[in-house]
Amino acid sequence: MNPLWSRQSLIRLALAIVLSYATAGIGGALTDLGPWYFALRHPAWKPPDAAFGVIWTTIFTLCAVSAWLAWQAAETPALKRRVAWLFGVNALLNILWSALYFKLQRPDWALYEVVFLWLSIVALIVGLWHLSRWASLLLTTYWVWVSIAAVLNWETVQLNAPFAGVLG
Repeated sequence: MNPLWSRQSLIRLALAIVLSYATAGIGGALTDLGPWYFALRHPAWKPPDAAFGVIWTTIFTLCAVSAWLAWQAAETPALKRRVAWLFGVNALLNILWSALYFKLQRPDWALYEVVFLWLSIVALIVGLWHLSRWASLLLTTYWVWVSIAAVLNWETVQLNAPFAGVLG
């Protein structure tokens, strides 16, 4: 049997999916599309709100597969720790962006934070390249989307600033 499809490997894939979707779930729980969000002026090119769920589900699925492939390719405990650390930092930054933008209603703060989120994706792509090119390449969709989301965040801030004192 191919070691990639062994029972142990499939358990790791399931764990990667659970952890990835847990990250998505926490971010989703912090995302409140209530009156505050709908009162914001958005750029005309912003995708419809319904598209975001499909986009993020695809991205978190690709991230799970990427993590699984990288973990399978990591042959030493040090490399496994690197994979876990890179994905863990990225997950925290992803959740933090949602908390800043939606929970604290501070797209301006989220705009600063998205730089670190973007850099963490670059670190994942570069850091996984020598372990698994497929794991690395699967993250390019995530990188492209966060690049687009950063521009969307920028334009939303430009259209709606200042945000100080708007917590509701």
